[in-house]
Amino acid sequence: MNFVKLHTFLLVYHMNNFVVGVVPKEISKLSNIQQINFGFNKLTGSIPVDVFNISTLISITLSGNHLSGNLPSTMCYNLPNLAGLYLGKNIIGGVIPNSIANCSNLQVIELSENVFQGSFPKSLGDLSLLKDLDLSNNNLSSDPSSFTLDFITSLANCKYLSVIEFGNNPLYGVIPDSIGNLSSTVEGIYGETGKLRGDFPSGIGNLSCLNTLDLADNQLSGLLPSSMKNLLNLQRLYLGGNNMSISLELFCAFKNLGLLGLEENYIIGGAIPDCLGNITSMRVLYLSSNGLNSSLPVSLWNLKDLLMLVLSSNSLTGSLPPEINNLKRLTLLDFSSNHFSGDIPRTIGDLENLQNLYLAHNQLEGHIPEAIGSMLSLEQLDLSYNFLSGSLPLSLEKLQDLTFFNVSFNNLRGKIPSQGPFINFTAESFISNQALCGASRFHVPPCSNRPTQHRPSGINKHKILIILVVTISIVGTACLVFVYLKYKNKGKTTIDDQESFSLFTHKRISYYELLQATNRYNQDNLLGTGSFGSVYKGVLKDGSVVAVKVFNSQLEGSFKSFDKECEVLCNLRHRNLTKVICSCSNPDFKALVLDYMPNGSLHSWLHSNKCILNVMQRLDILIDVACALQYLHVGNLTSVAHCDVKPSNVLLDEEMVAHISDFGISKLLGGEDNITYTKTLATFCYIAPEYASEGLISTSCDIYSFGIMIMEIFTRKSPSDEMFGENLSLKSWVQRCMPDKLTAVIDVDLLSTFNQHSHEILANILSIMDVALACTRVSPRERSNIEEVLASLNKIKLQLLPYTNEWH
Repeated sequence: MNFVKLHTFLLVYHMNNFVVGVVPKEISKLSNIQQINFGFNKLTGSIPVDVFNISTLISITLSGNHLSGNLPSTMCYNLPNLAGLYLGKNIIGGVIPNSIANCSNLQVIELSENVFQGSFPKSLGDLSLLKDLDLSNNNLSSDPSSFTLDFITSLANCKYLSVIEFGNNPLYGVIPDSIGNLSSTVEGIYGETGKLRGDFPSGIGNLSCLNTLDLADNQLSGLLPSSMKNLLNLQRLYLGGNNMSISLELFCAFKNLGLLGLEENYIIGGAIPDCLGNITSMRVLYLSSNGLNSSLPVSLWNLKDLLMLVLSSNSLTGSLPPEINNLKRLTLLDFSSNHFSGDIPRTIGDLENLQNLYLAHNQLEGHIPEAIGSMLSLEQLDLSYNFLSGSLPLSLEKLQDLTFFNVSFNNLRGKIPSQGPFINFTAESFISNQALCGASRFHVPPCSNRPTQHRPSGINKHKILIILVVTISIVGTACLVFVYLKYKNKGKTTIDDQESFSLFTHKRISYYELLQATNRYNQDNLLGTGSFGSVYKGVLKDGSVVAVKVFNSQLEGSFKSFDKECEVLCNLRHRNLTKVICSCSNPDFKALVLDYMPNGSLHSWLHSNKCILNVMQRLDILIDVACALQYLHVGNLTSVAHCDVKPSNVLLDEEMVAHISDFGISKLLGGEDNITYTKTLATFCYIAPEYASEGLISTSCDIYSFGIMIMEIFTRKSPSDEMFGENLSLKSWVQRCMPDKLTAVIDVDLLSTFNQHSHEILANILSIMDVALACTRVSPRERSNIEEVLASLNKIKLQLLPYTNEWH
């Protein structure tokens, strides 16, 4: 198209036409053009500056391309008529210019799903005609001077404002109570997954026209204010994944509420109030992980138009009533991980639209109802970890859409069906039941075709009586012996006893769930491998991302390593230790489900050309690790020696906070100075001399390893680097260059980040290296203890702060 000749062209429209290349500069020569629409094509490069000089433009639509670059600081100096700016779904970065306020006729700003950074421009409040503002899914932050979303206060001047979207930005800020000063025309506020903190702003209760409020997956706390009861037009409320205390009675007067998402908070009183059943407009109700601990109200079954009901991970009690069949439109029912008991009602088969049914981890008993076979829409059925008995109904073979099925850990018996969806199921669906039989691929014995022989009842009764008498005698004798031994050995608990206790009291997850979460341990999900197994990224049913550490059953000692990690991690809690979420353990398979660390290991940051850590980041990581070691060494009645402190065992979360992982060879000690022996060696180039030569373990061994790690962090040289050998080690290399030739060993990439205060920064790095050398003295008694190390590192940090503020 020859743009130069189209001076009177009013509209350039090429939406969804697979246009490639760049936005042509010639567009700026179309003097009368009013609209540019190249949305959802494959354009690349930056937006030509001249586009922002076309004074006749009413709208610019370039959403859904691959455009990059920044917006010019003068972008709105020559756009007096611009009403719509649509640039979402690109990779445009930089800051949003304050000059955007010069586009005084702007009504819609859509900049979502880009990489804009910096804070929200307060000048947005000068756009008096603004209706829709979407800045979600960027890298925008709160005002660094106040850590509040001050731009919201400025939007009070926008009298026609209808929708505000600022979610999925790393905000780390507080929503000001002045949000209540926004125009009464506001209908939607979307601030999900923004790391928002502080109390929920009570001012929101002033927004009487609000119909959608989404502040889910933040860090909001405190009590949900009573002013919420004023939002009678509310239709959708998402507050899940926060830490608020909520009274459900607040919502009982909401006659238009269709979605209520409050999962992972705390419901005051622990009960679902009867009045909630009067909100007949309800379509979706999420109340999982809320500390609910009562039975379900009868009124709940009045919500006949409910589509999704999720009450998992609470402590709800009672039985499932036959009235459950009132919820005929239901597509998702999740009551897993509660304390429901009794039978599964036969009327559940009336839920013909149900696609997902989760009743796992309860105390349900009796038979699986034959009527479930009439739920032809069912795609996922999880009845695992209950006390269900009897056989599997053959009617289940009719469920042609069933793709996930789990009845493991029950008391089922009889033949496993072989037709319909059962053709695709594996043994993991049926493990740990009483007496199932069927095809060999299910890892169960074949079913016998012989009929059961019945003996005369009199003989049976006589034999049963004899067996009962003998059994009672044996059990009684065993109890007496047990009581005697218990009192005789009172107070003597072995390490084996402790291991068993940890394993049996810790939360479990099924093998099949892990298989599904990791896409059958697909190599694309592999995060790394270690001495005893591999770690995979996984996504659980609730959407949470986790790390799954699978222990290799073929390696000698791997299962013992699993037991050791359970023993240590399940009984320790610290922000700088890897958190165990749950475990999976059976005779042939063992795994731990851990918090996922999106920034990987410290080793990958140190030895990758893509990553450069500045001085303060490296020091903060060292302080995090030292805090964890202080907790292990002196923060418990029983000291713990980690025995393998090294960068690959230090994991970094999304905020670059360090966590020590891999406790597979750790040792429990009697106290800080206690010593034990081991035949298990850790990574050789990090271990202390007494550990390497004699297998002698103490907390001083961790101090030595920590000192080597300090040197590695600031030199970016691994102690196993090929430059080191018999005559030169990382420690001796650093020692030779101290103090005058420090720059000869410091990471060159680190030196390039220094500012005008390089002399002061180097002096503090010298102090850090002194700490490292004090940690790596040959004699364990001469090494610093962890409290001394931590005090020194914190002191150095205070000295460094004035020279490194630009890094924060």
